[in-house]
Amino acid sequence: MKEKTVQTVNNGLNGTITIPGDKSISHRAVMFGAIAEGKTTIKGFLPGADCLSTISCFKEMGVEITQNRDEVTVIGKGLEGLQEPKAVLDVGNSGTTIRLMSGILVNTPFFSCVQGDASIAKRPMQRVTNPLKQMGAKIDGRKEGTFTPLTIRGGNLKAIEYTSPVASAQVKSAILLAGLRAEGVTAVTEPHISRDHTERMLEAFGVTVTRVGKTVKLAGGQKLKGTDVQVPGDVSSAAFFLVAGAIIPNSKLLLQNVGMNPTRTGIIDVLEKMGATFTVEQINEGASEPAANITIETS
Repeated sequence: MKEKTVQTVNNGLNGTITIPGDKSISHRAVMFGAIAEGKTTIKGFLPGADCLSTISCFKEMGVEITQNRDEVTVIGKGLEGLQEPKAVLDVGNSGTTIRLMSGILVNTPFFSCVQGDASIAKRPMQRVTNPLKQMGAKIDGRKEGTFTPLTIRGGNLKAIEYTSPVASAQVKSAILLAGLRAEGVTAVTEPHISRDHTERMLEAFGVTVTRVGKTVKLAGGQKLKGTDVQVPGDVSSAAFFLVAGAIIPNSKLLLQNVGMNPTRTGIIDVLEKMGATFTVEQINEGASEPAANITIETS
């Protein structure tokens, strides 16, 4: 076994860090742009393998998408504009892609087959597929539809009022996306509120979403309109630097464009309770996804 030596930092961490784009928001920006009508421009996109899998899948369905580093342009033609893929849709290692995209595919009249890598093949999919089947989608797969590859044929869906046994943003998102074309009002109730990136972004694309306590509702028949999306930095990635800046002596770090979605800022709440010294400067007041520059110093 090779040995590695980690040298202690004596003079602290000092500098400015631009946090990479939020993965959850990058996925949704591409997906929603693909099913919207018109042009969507995404800045701050995270060009990681998972998000690139999302781009690849929608290209297979005929969506025009161009990417240049962290900028992406999507020319959407609406849900009706998606085309039957000629090949299996491969999500790679992206659970977000397969779960959210399933909620979109059940709205299409064509046949599709979705699979991923060996890790995806081991993940049960019933939490997503069962409520989609209740809405009228035809979904099958290995072990009675439990595991990938999944075959999906959408059609005429009916809205449901679904009470989820667990709080899951991916399950909630798949059902809400299926509800876009379902007959009636789709509602999802969770034991506690999960990440709300989908609800926020649907509203940014022109969809009316209603929140009442732990329940989220939307009426079927709504269409998305292309828009500009600025992806904030991923607060999960920022967490490492926030902790380092707080505990390494003589440190002062400025973290730029950190996403401040209140369903994601647990690390900041914990650091505040522990007495960390930091300031938060809001930089995009009124945006669907709040972001801030955070300065943190050794406490």
